[in-house]
Amino acid sequence: MNPKKQFCSIFVLCLLILTLEVNAMSAEAVFYVATNGNDSWSGTLSSPNDGKTDGPFASLVKARDASRLAKGATVYVREGTYFLKEPLILTSEDSGTTFSAYENEKPIISGGRQIKGWKKVEIEGKKLWMIEIPEVKDGKWLFHELWVNGKRRVMARHPNKGYLKIADVIEKTEQWMQGQSSFQFNEGDMKAWKTADDAEVVVMCRWVESHLPIKSVDESQRVVYFPYKSVFQLATGDQYYVENALELLDAPGEWYLSKKEGKLYYMPMSDEDMSIAEVIAPVLTQLVRLEGKPEAGQIIQNVTFKDLTFSHTEWWLPEGSGGFGQAAVGVPGMIYGEGVNNCTWEDCTIAHAGNYAIELSRGCKDNKIIYCDLFDLAAGGVKLGETAIRDNDAERTSGNEVRDCQIHDGGMIFHSAIGVWIGQSPNNRIVYNDIYNFYYTGVSIGWTWGYGPAIATGNILEANNIHHIGVKTNGDGPILSDMGGVYTLGNHEGTVIRHNVFHDIAGYNYGGWGIYFDEGTTHIVAENNLVYNTTHGGFHQHYGKENIFRNNIIAFARDWQIQRSRPEEHISFYFERNIVYWDKGVAFSGSLGNMNIVFNHNLYFATGDGQMKFNDLSFEQWQEKGMDKDSIMADPMFVDPAKRDFHLKPGSPADETGFVPFSF
Repeated sequence: MNPKKQFCSIFVLCLLILTLEVNAMSAEAVFYVATNGNDSWSGTLSSPNDGKTDGPFASLVKARDASRLAKGATVYVREGTYFLKEPLILTSEDSGTTFSAYENEKPIISGGRQIKGWKKVEIEGKKLWMIEIPEVKDGKWLFHELWVNGKRRVMARHPNKGYLKIADVIEKTEQWMQGQSSFQFNEGDMKAWKTADDAEVVVMCRWVESHLPIKSVDESQRVVYFPYKSVFQLATGDQYYVENALELLDAPGEWYLSKKEGKLYYMPMSDEDMSIAEVIAPVLTQLVRLEGKPEAGQIIQNVTFKDLTFSHTEWWLPEGSGGFGQAAVGVPGMIYGEGVNNCTWEDCTIAHAGNYAIELSRGCKDNKIIYCDLFDLAAGGVKLGETAIRDNDAERTSGNEVRDCQIHDGGMIFHSAIGVWIGQSPNNRIVYNDIYNFYYTGVSIGWTWGYGPAIATGNILEANNIHHIGVKTNGDGPILSDMGGVYTLGNHEGTVIRHNVFHDIAGYNYGGWGIYFDEGTTHIVAENNLVYNTTHGGFHQHYGKENIFRNNIIAFARDWQIQRSRPEEHISFYFERNIVYWDKGVAFSGSLGNMNIVFNHNLYFATGDGQMKFNDLSFEQWQEKGMDKDSIMADPMFVDPAKRDFHLKPGSPADETGFVPFSF
């Protein structure tokens, strides 16, 4: 054979063998993690072998390291609870890795620690269980959450249900953004308890809550003092509660942590045996950190988390801080990412979280959170983007999707947290989700107050069911004000809110709105939405520019249906081809000013105690102002409005206005 041909043949054969080896490695890149595993084993067996000489890994960290060597792999996690000592950190080296539950098993990744060794004690006639925790006394482990047999338990609280109200504020401040370090309480509401120095007051004002440790209580003057100030100015009638004093431990399911003694006390439920109960307190703040460096091109790509449960974390406020100005925005995610592209969370459960569930911060693009269940959240569900606008496009977060998720029962500790928060981030899709049981807002988009630079453009909020915001399904609330099913800020060119259902939304003093365009909201479209059962209106625009609100149904708001707060020189919004139906209050409230709004081709129907009023104007006077020239007053012929069935019967007069029926 020609030597050149022979060399080529050998070269091709070597290439083929190398390719087969690479494919074999690729096919074999599967690792297992199990609670009965060992990090000295190969990790390639799903169970230990008979001789206990090989089997699965014991830790996710070891599996991650093995996957790095394989340049991407599938890691199957077996049944059981994995108590992490530190977060699982992923970098660009981990691109292409999948972390998945094994077959039909339900592994739990936990940031907590089991508490065992309880003893029965009796204190002032209370039959309790107690355990000493040296790290608490040393100040190394202070926690605000506890789960017993998979259920969140309540820190000893007064009152057990409902809220107390501030009697008066003795420190007078001129600005609403100036907080106070004391207030006066009503007779009998608070006492100078012996363990009051362990306690804190959680007080709600406007749209935030403040967490204020008790410095002292003056029973004679009925004044409580704090070491630092509330987030905003407090006012008479603001609601609050007190937690974590031994004297308040008076209901089954409550617990108290004594920082001085280093002891944890618990009053069990009737069916709980603390000698065998699973009790978990949080240790870690985060379980997974995806640490890409988008500014350096070090991107984490194509990582998948599937069928895993993440639980038991806690983040707490730094010393001297009572909270945040809005949305509990400084609370991080249990799962946190930077420089994360095309990664997926699928069929995961994130529960029993002491913070937000997932945060995709700087430089996160085209990721998906799909079919996940996010619940029992101290703060909120999902955070996308940042509060700042990055100059470098690689560091901007965009194009992410939250789809077909259940996001519920949040704001358990940080009450002003949000179901889905989008900061300075464009082109995200929030679709087909069920978002409910938050004290503040369902979805918030944008982070620019006014008409300054803003990049939360092109976002899509579509086909979501957003409900029980402000007031929860168990009847708790409202405790905060100034909220919406969806809340927007700043420039929104290309953003669309469509085919959503917003209902059962309640504000405390004011502002329980369905769709809320706040400061500077510009060029946003809201169409084909159903909004009902709100306290302060289906639609409110504080101020903004040339927004479109069309072909929506607004029904059964308590006080008024539509509101505008600030008139401006430009057109505020277009309100066209909508159906407005109510049985209490008036049609419109707010400042008409220069009438720079456009209302036309709408259908209005006031029934029961509803009044056909636009501020103090009758419908005819409203039309004389140039509004609703082609609109009508008529029964839209809903199928069953009393049962909240807003489908239209054949022959509805809404046809005359150009209203186009849409699916809910």
